[in-house]
Amino acid sequence: MKPIYQTTTFSKYLFLLLFNGYLEQPNNHSTVFLKIRRGCFILCLFSICLSCKNKSENTPQQDTPAWIDKVGAENAIIKDTVYFVNDFGGIGDGKTINTEAIQKAIDKCAENGGGTIAFKPGTYLSGSIFIKKNIHFKIGKNVTILGSQDINDYKEIDTRVAGIEMKWPAALINVSNQENVIIDGEGLIDGQGKVFWDYYWDLRKNEYEPKGLRWIVDYDAKRPRTILISDSKNIALKDLNIQKAGFWTVHVLYSEKITVDGLIIKNNIGGHGPSTDGIDIDSSKWVLIQNCDIDCNDDNFCLKAGRDWDGQRVNRPTEYVVIRNCIARKGAGLFTLGSETAGSIRHVYVSNIKGLGTSNGLNIKSALTRGGTVEDISLQNIQMDSVKTFVKISMNWNPSYSYSKLPEGYDIDSIPIHWKKLLKEVPASKGIPTFKNISLSNIDVKGAEKAMNVKGLENSIIENISLNDVHIEAKTAGGISYSKDWNLENVSIKTEDKSEITLNNTEGIHFNTP
Repeated sequence: MKPIYQTTTFSKYLFLLLFNGYLEQPNNHSTVFLKIRRGCFILCLFSICLSCKNKSENTPQQDTPAWIDKVGAENAIIKDTVYFVNDFGGIGDGKTINTEAIQKAIDKCAENGGGTIAFKPGTYLSGSIFIKKNIHFKIGKNVTILGSQDINDYKEIDTRVAGIEMKWPAALINVSNQENVIIDGEGLIDGQGKVFWDYYWDLRKNEYEPKGLRWIVDYDAKRPRTILISDSKNIALKDLNIQKAGFWTVHVLYSEKITVDGLIIKNNIGGHGPSTDGIDIDSSKWVLIQNCDIDCNDDNFCLKAGRDWDGQRVNRPTEYVVIRNCIARKGAGLFTLGSETAGSIRHVYVSNIKGLGTSNGLNIKSALTRGGTVEDISLQNIQMDSVKTFVKISMNWNPSYSYSKLPEGYDIDSIPIHWKKLLKEVPASKGIPTFKNISLSNIDVKGAEKAMNVKGLENSIIENISLNDVHIEAKTAGGISYSKDWNLENVSIKTEDKSEITLNNTEGIHFNTP
């Protein structure tokens, strides 16, 4: 508690009292008393200024959402008891499969009301493990968890992958239908994903693409995620080192009150794995992501909400998400929304992010069968260097992947269920996405190939985009189509080829490029 003399109310009262006396001419007062009174007056002024300064520092900016203090996991109270995996048969030799031993330790810990799961120094090979409530799963210093390279070591579960609910291998580390879980430590999680990357490319290039099945290969080439948080609440991932994910690295699905803090993700070691996203937030809410450093071969930070008919059936949004104080290195997008937008994505605040060599800065993508609304998105204090495109927005993204067509020779009644979901027709009125109310401020972009590539649709205009204090240096300017009502304040675009932003079918957009 502040001393009373530092409070604003006290300072204002004393100020008024002394101010009235200060203006009076001293008749019967001594010179000493006058000096004391003037000293008090100056002291009060200083106190008021200090109080106002403190108030200003503790008050959010006007354009900072009021809800951002509500995101993230709450402090979980977990018992002090420690269960070493080694006491349940765990062997850290890098060769012995430890799935059963780790799960036994977890189950016993949960049976006794929770506690900490720990490892003695070593390298532990494992398939899918499932962490339960009230557990602190600690990967300590000098501990490495290796993901098995045998897909049979990953139990198939009911989950959602790339916007479709289906059977798919569980992740290496799973938190499903749980609460009050912490996963942290200075050790390493190595997904050993290259075997799965090679499998995907071989299946796609040599079998699926020649048959006209590009649209389904990502679902049939089953690859394990590294960490899955599903249908859970109050979960924290902290200070983890993760590399070489077989598929997505961290997938948060149908969950709330989640914190992802201090993760270092390196998926470009030993190759460039397909779909090795960094962090995917999928139909979840009240999520905090901060202090993370991601180097991957797809979207670095990505928000999703379901695909096509199945995503609209589920109809769960991603909302109330804060991403701050992070670094995005190589990858498809510093910050990506979509392409799975069916359940809508809204109320998102991104601040203090550096993009170094990332393909796109803000990347919003969807398709004519997705539907959903992307709105109330705010990006502030972003620095980008050597990106391909600062803002890339498309409602007709990657047609060969986005649109499903069953080739001749296949029987619709005998194909897998997830094929049928993707082939189920979405009415045109429900398939068109909507993008609106997006704010970008205090952005500095250098070394970009293109400033903007924004493409709306004739029947879905991108509207109400705000750019404040945005400065871009790029090879070429790019263009905007089917968009309206952009508020531009202190925006500069410097291009090597002296081009300016091309406007097609726009209204209320005026750039003044130097």
